[in-house]
Formats: sequence, structure tokens, C-alpha cells
Amino acid sequence: MAQQGIARARYISFRAQKSGYSVQFVDAVPYLCAKFRKSMSAKTIKSLLVAGYSLIAMIFSIQVFAQNEGHNHDQAEDHKKEEKKGFNAKEIIFGHIMDAHEFHFMEYRGKDGEEHAVSIPLPVILYSPGKGVSTFMSSAFEHGHREVNGYKLVDGKVIAADGSKVYDISLTRNVVQMILALAILVWLMTSIAKRYQMGHGVTSAPKGRQNLLEVLITFVRDEVAKPNLGHKANAYLPFLLTVFFFILINNLIGLIPGSANVTGNIAFTVLLGVISFVVILFSSNKHFWGHIFNPPGVPGFVKPILVLVEFLSVFIKPFALIIRLFANMVAGHIIIICLISLIFIFAQIKSAIGYGASPVSIGFTVFIYFIEVLVAFLQAFIFTVLSAVFIGQAFEGGHHDVDHKEDAVII
Repeated sequence: MAQQGIARARYISFRAQKSGYSVQFVDAVPYLCAKFRKSMSAKTIKSLLVAGYSLIAMIFSIQVFAQNEGHNHDQAEDHKKEEKKGFNAKEIIFGHIMDAHEFHFMEYRGKDGEEHAVSIPLPVILYSPGKGVSTFMSSAFEHGHREVNGYKLVDGKVIAADGSKVYDISLTRNVVQMILALAILVWLMTSIAKRYQMGHGVTSAPKGRQNLLEVLITFVRDEVAKPNLGHKANAYLPFLLTVFFFILINNLIGLIPGSANVTGNIAFTVLLGVISFVVILFSSNKHFWGHIFNPPGVPGFVKPILVLVEFLSVFIKPFALIIRLFANMVAGHIIIICLISLIFIFAQIKSAIGYGASPVSIGFTVFIYFIEVLVAFLQAFIFTVLSAVFIGQAFEGGHHDVDHKEDAVII
């Protein structure tokens, strides 16, 4: 702008001189610069006013936005509370695979409009250093809505209301179901033994449950014990049969709606793995440990690495038994519950979608359910055969020590 003013002044001076006038524009440049400075000052003041107004407007807008956010947050909390009252697939899934203080079957809405649960309560046995032993039925908690003797039920666990230490030694549904499975196992075996003592199945073909169990017992003896344990098969056969039938019975009972998924509980599989680990250790000999700490025919620089791997394999073997059984049984139950839950999840969107998804969901559920029956037998067999393989490896002293048994192949 200043350069344009200077050029205009020079043009006027040139025109005046050409017309015979003497005009001096000595002060033209300072005058124009002063005008320019005034213009810039005015624009600066306007910019500051605009910036100040924008800052004030932004502060008020932030306050309004925060108020709206708080209002929306309250609405979201209310919405969450409303959603919690609806179908909660996560709660259903974890409520089935986790342990509990009752056998829960279903819920229904009564005439009073309240939800009522159909369940079998179990005894609660608690010990606190300050209060001593307390016993009562789990129904006294009213599904976590009531405190009993200073204790309350939170997410399926009993805690002290004052935060003190409490030891829960209750008969949970996993414990009760294990006792039930053990009772069924003892009853089956003793009843069949009595039938053999009376001559049934000795001179004639076995019938009924005797026929069914004889097939399974013969299978475990001929296909599991003898190929892996050789001449010591009969010595370990009681252990292998007990493990096989105990896991099988718990697997099958766990498929009944409302029952506990005992074999899908990590504590149960850990206990079975520890028992197998103890049996493996007590079956080992010096030949077994010699191959671990001094592998024959191995170069010296490789031995430190191989010894570490072989030593870790002693603990990895029972760990594989634990994780395999736990993961397979949990996965199957979760898939079944998820397929059923799809019906209610779609129904929350729209009732027609829920009804439309029902045939597909139920069809896949029935299919997976029959697969789970097969898995129940398969996992009992795998746990038993791997236990037999590991025991056989522990006491094997040479190829002649197990009656020329074939090397086991784990697939």
C-alpha cells in the first residue's frame, strides 16, 4: 500500500511539472506511512476484539458442552442400568462355567412382577478368626441382596462385610457334583462286581449296564494299559479305570442343563494332573532320571540345553494333561451357551429377528451338543492314554522291560 502511494505522488509531481507548476511532495511518503500505520492499528484493535470475543464464546461453549456431556453421561448411566435389567450373555456364560453356591436352573416372573429363581441351595460353611464357624443355606443370601451373619455374596463369592479374612469351605456345586459322580462310580463298579460274583456274565453273556461297562473296561485294558505299560498293565489298571470313568461321568453330568461344568474347572483338572504327576514320579527309576540328566549319545556342548529341556518336560507332561482337559470342556460349553444366547440377543433388537434366529441357533446347538457327547468320551480317553504313556516312559528301563511294547505315538 505504501509503495502504491509513493508511485501516485510521483505521478502527480510529474503532471504538475509538465503543466508549469512547481509542486513538492517532500512529506508525501511520511503522510502515507502514517495513514498506513493508522489503518494497521485499527485492524490490530479489531483483531484483538475479535480474538477476545472468540475466547469468551469458546469458554461459554466449553461450559455448555461439559453440561451436555454430564447430562449425556447421566443418560448413558441410566441406559446402562436399563440394559443390565435385560439379557446379559456374559453373566449367563460365566455363571455356568464358574463355581457357585447353588444349582441354578431358570428364572421366571411371578404374578407380583418380580423375578424368581428356580434353584437348589447348598450349605455354606465359613470360618472367620473373629467369628468362628458359621453355617447356613445359600438361599439366605437371596441371590446377593441380603447379608447373613456379617457376610455377603458378591459375584458368586462370599466375603465379610467388614473386610476381614474369611475362609470358605462350603459345599459348592462343583464339590457336590464330584461327590455325586464318585457315588455313581462306586455304585456302578460294586453292582457289576456283585453280578460277576453271582456268576452273571461268566458262564453267559453279560446284560444291561454290565455289558456296557465291560466293553469300556476291556477297551481301556487292551488299547490303553497293555500297549503302554506292558507286563505292569494290571498293576496300573485300577488307577487308569478310575481316572477314565471319573472324568467320563463328570463330563456327561456336566451336559445336563443346570448342572456344574466340573471338568471345565481349572482346580479340578489341576488336582487330576497332580495325582497323575505323583504316580509318574513314583513309577520312575534310575534309568529314567539317567536319560534326563545324562542323555546318552549326545555331544557335550548340547547336553546343557537338552538336560534343561528334558527336566522341564517332567513338569510339562502333567501340565499338558491339565490344560487339554480344561480347555476342551470349557470351550464346548461356551459355544453351546453362546448359540442359545444369540436368540435372546437378537430378540432385544427386535422380536421377529429373535424368532427368525431361533431355528438356526437351536439346530447348531443340538449339533454341538452331540459333538460334546463325543468329546466327553474322547477327553476321558485322551487323559487316560496320555497318563499311561507318561507312566510307561517313567519306568521303562530297556526294550525288554515292557515285553517288547511298541513305542507310543502321541497325535
